[in-house]
Amino acid sequence: MSQPWRILVVDDEPDLEPLVLQRMRRHIRSGKYEFEFAGNGLEALEKLRADDSIDLVLSDINMPQMDGLTLLSQLGSLDQDLRAVIISAYGDMGNIRTAMNRGAFDFVTKPVDFDDLQITIERTVEHLRQWREATASRDKLVTLQNELDIATNVQQSILPSDFPATSKFEISANMVAARNVGGDFYDYVNAPDDRMFATVADVSDKGIPAALFMMSSRTALKGAAIGTGSPREALIEANRVLQADNPTLMFVTVIMAVYDPHSGEVTYSSAGHDPPVVVRADGHAEQLPAMGGIALGIAPEDIFVKNLTEHTITLEPGETLLLYTDGVSEAMNVYHEEFGIAQILTLFEGNPPNNADEAMKTVFDAVTEFAGEAPASDDITCLTLHRNLS
Repeated sequence: MSQPWRILVVDDEPDLEPLVLQRMRRHIRSGKYEFEFAGNGLEALEKLRADDSIDLVLSDINMPQMDGLTLLSQLGSLDQDLRAVIISAYGDMGNIRTAMNRGAFDFVTKPVDFDDLQITIERTVEHLRQWREATASRDKLVTLQNELDIATNVQQSILPSDFPATSKFEISANMVAARNVGGDFYDYVNAPDDRMFATVADVSDKGIPAALFMMSSRTALKGAAIGTGSPREALIEANRVLQADNPTLMFVTVIMAVYDPHSGEVTYSSAGHDPPVVVRADGHAEQLPAMGGIALGIAPEDIFVKNLTEHTITLEPGETLLLYTDGVSEAMNVYHEEFGIAQILTLFEGNPPNNADEAMKTVFDAVTEFAGEAPASDDITCLTLHRNLS
């Protein structure tokens, strides 16, 4: 049996320890997790210096003696291979940005949703496991290809693999990199009012540099979606973060949509990305209006805001929204012909998708069959959102 993941929870709330132990009791009994607790940053540092087997630090920000942000700045001096997750007040973008700049891997918001916390912990320890495997294997690698294979696993572990499926709607997504690691990504995040933010993005260039910028972009977009009320506001906030520290002038095109499962309303905004496609219940598909916009990371705020708009539609029961990168529409076959938006619009004629996963697989299967033996020229990413008939 493998050793449990050891998690240090740092919070000055006395009720948190019994609550964590109660809500996580099944994972504790199974030996998956083992928890330690500290009341502030100073106490946490003492425990970390005395015990180098701790894997993950889950810390509040506001605490006496030493707060969570100061604790984050001290973790690098410990020479320990661990990850940090910050607990932040909802919408506290200032502290979230500071935490990410100081090395936090991810964050959750108060009041803590233990289902979301569990997903965040699992994603964090999986990333840590992959990273440790990569580190342990580094001396054994004989080719660059082996290193890139590990990097692929690390990148894939960051992308969501469990998707929401309710009586009202479903989401599915996939990304296939043109190289071992790519610059495309997708994500979704729940808003407190039951709405769902969904994002598809395409980072300039490919390979390791794009993958690193992809991770920064994903974090900025996730935080911005939680801390703002609309896709447009979220893109403005994310551009502010990425543009402020981007010496390489990399950029990322983004389509972000927010879905209200009660009304079926979808509002989307685009930062230089391909417009979405909606598939009607009868299989007829149409491309929605392009929002234009400028890619994130390169334009100052005044110019970026001036070019950014939003559009709202209602997704009727049985309809599906497709968010994709140009790796789909511009996929090439051996004759250097592009797949094209026209083929996307005819994919579901006479055969409308019954769910989000079916729609996503139909897109990927069609692109794969079209490309044939031609080498992939770009990452291929598609996220589908299907409104159920019930």
